[in-house]
Amino acid sequence: MNEETPLLSGRTAPSESKVSNTRLYLAVFSAVLGNFNFGYSLVYPSPVLPKFKSPDIDPRLRMDTVQAAWFGSIYSLGAAGGGLGAMLLNDLIGRKMSIMLSAVPSTLGYMLMGGAVDLWMLHLGRFLNGVAGGMTAASIPVYISEISHQKVRGALGSCPQITAVFGTLTLYALGLVVPWRWLAVAGAVPAVLMVILLTFMPSSPRRLLSLGREQHAEKNLRWLRGSQYNTEAELLAIQHSINTKVRITWAQLANPIYYRPILISVGMRFLQQMTGITPILVYLEPIFAKSNVSLEPRFDAAIVGAVRLFSVVLAASLMDKAGRKALLYTSSMLMFLSSLTLTMISHTTPCPPGPAPHNLTALDYSSGSMLQTSQQAAVSLLPIISTVVFIFGYAMGWGPITWLLMSEVLPLVARGVASGLCVTVSWLTAFFLTYIFTDLVESYGLYAPYLIFTIVCVFCLLFNAVCIPETRNRSLEEIENYFRTGRTFTITQSHPNLLPS
Repeated sequence: MNEETPLLSGRTAPSESKVSNTRLYLAVFSAVLGNFNFGYSLVYPSPVLPKFKSPDIDPRLRMDTVQAAWFGSIYSLGAAGGGLGAMLLNDLIGRKMSIMLSAVPSTLGYMLMGGAVDLWMLHLGRFLNGVAGGMTAASIPVYISEISHQKVRGALGSCPQITAVFGTLTLYALGLVVPWRWLAVAGAVPAVLMVILLTFMPSSPRRLLSLGREQHAEKNLRWLRGSQYNTEAELLAIQHSINTKVRITWAQLANPIYYRPILISVGMRFLQQMTGITPILVYLEPIFAKSNVSLEPRFDAAIVGAVRLFSVVLAASLMDKAGRKALLYTSSMLMFLSSLTLTMISHTTPCPPGPAPHNLTALDYSSGSMLQTSQQAAVSLLPIISTVVFIFGYAMGWGPITWLLMSEVLPLVARGVASGLCVTVSWLTAFFLTYIFTDLVESYGLYAPYLIFTIVCVFCLLFNAVCIPETRNRSLEEIENYFRTGRTFTITQSHPNLLPS
């Protein structure tokens, strides 16, 4: 194949090329069902932990504080293992097959939890769900970024986060009425549907070109872009990127073109988890129970899930208009202000008062008592308002954008392995935070973890200002060129023939 051989002879000229994204949207929807399952399984403990700690549960399934901490956190440990597995699978069997393979541990995990008769079945099922979550987290963003047209890559890059949030909201909503065993059974449905749909979806054209399968790559790209799209220019750019890449060694990682994007991606994933999002979502109902909110904790959790879904959809609509960095600044500020408020509230919130003496009952009708009651009611709403603002801020920026940026800035030569590394770092951090969260709350109250999260939000602001580039409307090749040259996205091509003859 060379520059003189047209890929689409007899079709429209490049100037008349027209993109149709209908099939692309179908492929993305099929893939992000894995993220729906990820969001659903992540917060499974929120509505069920109170049941496992109640005296009415089967004694074989009853959990104390340590066992509840393991049940909440072991998911993140499994996700770290899944991320490590994806480091090999992404390049060994491809992004699409890695996503499909995640349905195996996911389904097994739900079957174990749905039929659990002992604690080990709950913990093992939760761990397997985490393995599946880590695999999808490492594979789906890369798959979407490699099949998407650059004009819609920002919006589509936020789809994994949107569907994960929708999965979380679905779990919170079902948790209001569905028993915990049936919650586990319902979680297996999206994984099975994902496998069925992905069977008919194309593999990444970028990966096919890297394997030397030019005709298959051209066929898949035309399927994704529509019959009126001229694939030649895009295939040339992808092939040029592949031709100029080299197999790196450990010594070459000292080159800024490799270590800078990898460190940026790892730093984003580390800071994203250090904001405390995972323990807050996993223990949302127990947190509200300790915060003396006026509504039932299970209803508060559903409200937060709905707000999170709205905010991540809003972020998707703004991502290619406002830019990545502007949304990250907004996200960091909202999280900082809300976590600071939560820190102050949790530090000053008194213990719930005991029953009033019988001879003081008449004071309930005094104006002073009524004023005090209204003030207490207002204060009791502050935790849920602040939590809603925190979730809104996170879902506006540090939630979806860090996943998108990870898939955009990682160098092509190490993208599969590096994305697995990022997910592993992310979930090891989440495991550590989720496990110690209950101990911190038991020892110091909610004040201690909220203070840590507030400080981390300041580092998020600084990291965005100093380290993260703006990638809006940039192709993956231009982003790679930015790190190759130091400061410019413009690609200078010195050779006319980009594809090997």
